[in-house]
Amino acid sequence: MKNNQPVLKIPKTVYEKLIDIFSLIIIVLNLIYLINEWSTLPDQVPMHFNAKGEAGGWGGRAVIWFLPIVSIFLWSILTTLERVPYIFNFPVKVTEQNAERLYKNAQAMSVILKAEIIVFLLYTSWKSVQVSVGREVGLGILELPIFLVVLLGSIAFFRVRLFLKVK
Repeated sequence: MKNNQPVLKIPKTVYEKLIDIFSLIIIVLNLIYLINEWSTLPDQVPMHFNAKGEAGGWGGRAVIWFLPIVSIFLWSILTTLERVPYIFNFPVKVTEQNAERLYKNAQAMSVILKAEIIVFLLYTSWKSVQVSVGREVGLGILELPIFLVVLLGSIAFFRVRLFLKVK
């Protein structure tokens, strides 16, 4: 036990492995897309969008690599942390009886949130290129609210699942 929590190794489900592969494919596709578009990018690209979805900050074209780097870092860190769910903080007492269920829920939540964030980062990266080369005028006003509803909805789903069988 670590911090009075059982230490269990929880293997990923096939579904979780597929989502991880999907996330990696998204990252690779983003890198391929940026390499392909690199020669068409102007010297200045958007590096920030305001709440209305308008480009509010511009930087050198190398800044276009920031989001894929964040995606790779995020994928790596979260994938590593998913292997040790017993170090997570849980809002309920973790016991020998509920540890496996809680750890599986936490692992599944991490896999889903990771994929959702990576998809949003890919979309934002793609939109940045589109705005840079004049194909689009901005990110749009609905993208961030939709992303937040999806992300917070997923968190709420897994949070409710966490308490469903807790006694």
